[in-house]
Order: sequence, then structure tokens, then C-alpha cells
Amino acid sequence: MLVLTYLVLTACSKEIDPTTYIYFNPLITYGNLIDIEDNSYKTVTIGTQVWMAENLKSTKYNDGLNIPLVAKNEHWSTLDSPGYCWYDNHKGHKPTYGALYNWYAVNTNKLCPTGWHVPTKDDWTILHTYLGGVIWPGIKLKEAGTSHWNYSDKATIATNESGFTALPGGLRNSLGEFYHFRNLGLWWSSTELISGEPWCFDMSYDDDNAYLDKGFVENTGFSVRCIKNK
Repeated sequence: MLVLTYLVLTACSKEIDPTTYIYFNPLITYGNLIDIEDNSYKTVTIGTQVWMAENLKSTKYNDGLNIPLVAKNEHWSTLDSPGYCWYDNHKGHKPTYGALYNWYAVNTNKLCPTGWHVPTKDDWTILHTYLGGVIWPGIKLKEAGTSHWNYSDKATIATNESGFTALPGGLRNSLGEFYHFRNLGLWWSSTELISGEPWCFDMSYDDDNAYLDKGFVENTGFSVRCIKNK
């Protein structure tokens, strides 16, 4: 109740634009992380893991080299090398939703800040299990309210009790087309089921659960959350 009360009061403030402001859980003490570009991220401890509480938005690898920005659909659809973009090629999404990266960028092992990595399938499984497995983990992971997640009467209002603050950044498919902004949050795993088919972790605005899914091709664009090395 305290989380939702804070959300309502904060959203009513004339000083805050609810489309860009991220509503973190006010009952949690967050850490801080700076990437190679001086982008700042809140971090959160969930069980034995330390996660970014925001989507990655770096346009450089952790060695300072540029990640290729790929805007045109025809270029994205033929990629067999690293690339990133902003949803709908709109850089205004950067502060809130971060970038969308293809899996070739993930597979460089240089995407996350030094000392951090793109989560493996096992990392995501540990998070999922800690939050109850099939028992409503999406509610505990999603940012509270509907400033960014679309409303659905099929889903319980999210509490973000974990502090993870999942946001629905949508995706870019293998043809270069953008879909599901504000409906889906999808985050890469660094693990492949078989060669060419990486795992991802996802949740939907109209579902209380969160899932590990497979079968996506490597030139799909998803969000990235980094996890701290142990």
C-alpha cells in the first residue's frame, strides 16, 4: 500500500513527467552503477544477486569502442554482427527504456560494465525461483502503476516489491520492425538453447507471471539488464 500511495502522489506532481520518470520502490535502498559513458543506473540486491534496476542504455562496449547503431530496417534484418537501436529509432526513449540490442552484441561479452555480465539462463532462473517461480513473479518485478505498463484487467497491479522495476521496452524483430512497446518487457540471456537460439526472460502487461523463453533469432532486438559478477 505504501508503494502504491507513493506512486499516486508522485505521479500527481507537476514537476514530474510520468512518461519519463521511473518509479522505483521507495521502500528499498538502491545502489548505484556508472557505465563507460557515465550513464548512471540504480542497482538492487535480490536474494544473493545484485541486478541493475534499469535497462542498459550504453552505446559503447566496456572497452570504450562504439556499438554500431543500426536504424534502417533493411540493415537490421541482414545483420550477423553486433548492433543496437532505440525503440522506433527515437532516442527520447533512452533515459527510461534504454536501448534494444541484438544477441551478437550480447555475445561479445563486452556489453555490461566491467564486473558485470549479461545474465545467463541460470541467473534468470535463480531470480525467478527466489520470487516464487510460477506464483506471480511478474507482479513483484514490474514497475508499479501504469505510467509505462499498459493497463490490463487480466493482471494484478504490480507492486515492484523486489525493486527490479521491470519496464516494457518492446522489441525489434528480425525484419527490423518494432512491436509491443508498453506491452512487453524482454531481456536477453547470454545462454543459447542451441546454436542460433538464445534464451530470453520476458513478461507482459496482461500476465502476472514472468517466463524464460527460447527460439528467438540472434538479430532480434531486446532490452538488457546486467547482473554483478560474484
